[in-house]
Amino acid sequence: MLASRRALTLVGAVIALAMAGLPAQAADIPAPGEIVMSPNIAHVTNVPKPEALADINTDMAFQGDYAYVGNYYGFSIYDIRKPKRTSLVSSVVCPGGQMDVSVHGNLLFGSVDSSRSDDSCSSTGQSASIKESWEGVRIFDISDKANPRYIKSVETNCGSHTHTLVPDRRGRNVYIYVSSYSPNANFPDCQPPHDLISIIKVPLRDPAAASVISAPNLFPDGGFPGVPGQYPDGKSATTGCHDITAYPEKGIAAGACMGEGILMDIRDPERPRVTATVRDETNFAFWHSATFNNSGTKVVFTDELGGGSRATCNPEIGPTRGANAYYDIVRGQLVFKSYFKIARHQDATENCVAHNGSLIPVKGKDIMVQAWYQGGISVVDFTDSANPQEIAFFERGPDDTAPPLSGGFWSAYYYNGYIYGSDFNLGLDVLKINDPRTNRANGVRFDDLNAQTQESYRERGHHH
Repeated sequence: MLASRRALTLVGAVIALAMAGLPAQAADIPAPGEIVMSPNIAHVTNVPKPEALADINTDMAFQGDYAYVGNYYGFSIYDIRKPKRTSLVSSVVCPGGQMDVSVHGNLLFGSVDSSRSDDSCSSTGQSASIKESWEGVRIFDISDKANPRYIKSVETNCGSHTHTLVPDRRGRNVYIYVSSYSPNANFPDCQPPHDLISIIKVPLRDPAAASVISAPNLFPDGGFPGVPGQYPDGKSATTGCHDITAYPEKGIAAGACMGEGILMDIRDPERPRVTATVRDETNFAFWHSATFNNSGTKVVFTDELGGGSRATCNPEIGPTRGANAYYDIVRGQLVFKSYFKIARHQDATENCVAHNGSLIPVKGKDIMVQAWYQGGISVVDFTDSANPQEIAFFERGPDDTAPPLSGGFWSAYYYNGYIYGSDFNLGLDVLKINDPRTNRANGVRFDDLNAQTQESYRERGHHH
């Protein structure tokens, strides 16, 4: 999330001072930068963040032998043909947070949810109250990996915090579901109420003709009104969605929409329809992301308590807030089964909360790898959704290269035999899990991975 990056440094300093008088948590917190991991994980390599990208790394996408890593300052392309020798191919400087990325064919899409003076890569930040401001989605041609080319921008109301690709069945168009939230009465293009998503249609033969075709209202009743209160007790109202994960071949999507989780029917991608909704007024402060299991019968929702800039992995917050929640889909409705949160307590300077992850493709099992900011990377088996079990982990001690509460892994995804972690400040990490429970996944190969666009690995993957 981290919508208010500009305030982060100050907030971190204030919280660090406030917590300086508290007793230390667990004595086993690793030293700054020290790596600790379970015996079934190996650290393959780390590629430091490119000097050209001065801000933090964000989300990732994969295609063929390449990884694409977003950054508030642009994005980078890495050659992962030989994961142990992962190397930087190019970086594009094009500021505008968060620059969450996805790829389709020769196109890369990047989300911009910060108001810019114009849509160019030389734009500067300016208040969204200025009518001429721009935010939305940028489209790049990545056919030449060493020289990506910016070809089109599409402005969307309230910008694009995240986005989700939904290819049509004929392969002629790709739709982009644009998620944004927190409207502001002072911003001309982002008036409340903001209970909608923007849908961009990209004709693949002429991507420069991409445009917003509709903005369906997902919450005609206004959505969850929220629960007033300061951190950690307040609950977000629904004013848009934070993240949507689509499963196009099954015609479904799941939305994490601030105050609630939803299921959607997306068989007609131009007209998504909400079919179920669920709220958790006891534990969930901010519904952040969603992941289906492979059979499309479960959803893992995450609660980003504190917006990714708080230390929530401690006894005070406990095991059910800032956690994953597992839901079974039963007769079209979402049925709660359990929570999961990493058990390792983190330092008061370590931002730690449930964040982005993806499935490890083990047939017949539901296993997911996931980032927890400075809580590291965790692998969880949720085949029994009432009893999820962590089976592997990797983490570092506090990141002392940056201000407190502003480090760690943004996302962690499994792609073609390896786990890739995008670290705010420390770059791209490559891990290898060696465990009888996951090793069958080594034989599954994907052509690409956009974590918010799930594909079945029974049909897509094949054994070599």
